[in-house]
Amino acid sequence: MKIALMDSGIGLLPAAAAVRRLRPDADLVLSSDPDGMPWGPRTPEDLTERALAVARAAAAHRPDALIVGCNTASVHALPALRAELEPRIPVIGTVPAIKPAASDGGKVAIWATPATTGSPYQRGLIRAFAADAEVTEVPCPGLADAVEHGDAEAVDRAVAAAAALTPPDVRALVLGCTHYELVAERIRAAVQSADLPPVVFHGSAGAVAAQALRRIGAEPAPAAPPSGGLTVLLSGRTEELPAAALSYAEGRLLVAAAPAR
Repeated sequence: MKIALMDSGIGLLPAAAAVRRLRPDADLVLSSDPDGMPWGPRTPEDLTERALAVARAAAAHRPDALIVGCNTASVHALPALRAELEPRIPVIGTVPAIKPAASDGGKVAIWATPATTGSPYQRGLIRAFAADAEVTEVPCPGLADAVEHGDAEAVDRAVAAAAALTPPDVRALVLGCTHYELVAERIRAAVQSADLPPVVFHGSAGAVAAQALRRIGAEPAPAAPPSGGLTVLLSGRTEELPAAALSYAEGRLLVAAAPAR
């Protein structure tokens, strides 16, 4: 079994780690685009071309499925990716977990990039899945870039700024950018009030990993032998994981389980 994941940068790590936990025997192909990142400021057309190039690099390794581990790419490039690769390679997009976050009621905060916050895409998800909830959209300028470069001080500054915009009695928090899942515990420490129940976090990594297995007819097997390999593609070049990736538990897990080749 071989699962590929793509993103502009290391935002694919949470989903890759989730796949590794579900299927330690699966080969993983991580395809990112350090030469073209960040994708967020690009036009939809330009972003789609970059995403197609990254997907083609991954597809050359003949994976059984491709996870688009990026919210922005899923918004703009998913139709083009599916048109080119499916049905040969199932393509699984990443959608912010607004629906489960709103299902229990209470106040919901959605942390996302400034480009996504207030966008028609995100507002559409709120209307569809959280119309009866009290939702606060929280822009997080600089957070994804800080996470990408492993800049702990910049992460803390960006998290503190976003936490100041988050209602203190929020009950659920949606991590609307895959990069944010890498620093979820720092976000939790910034938003959790000592006198209130724990804030429930909603990321997408586990859901997309499970969906990828379903699409190829595979079952989770967390006790399988840890025999899966790891291939890292940086703008199409076979290399090792970037150093910043190893500053996160997810990156270290992937390298420890199967050294890059």
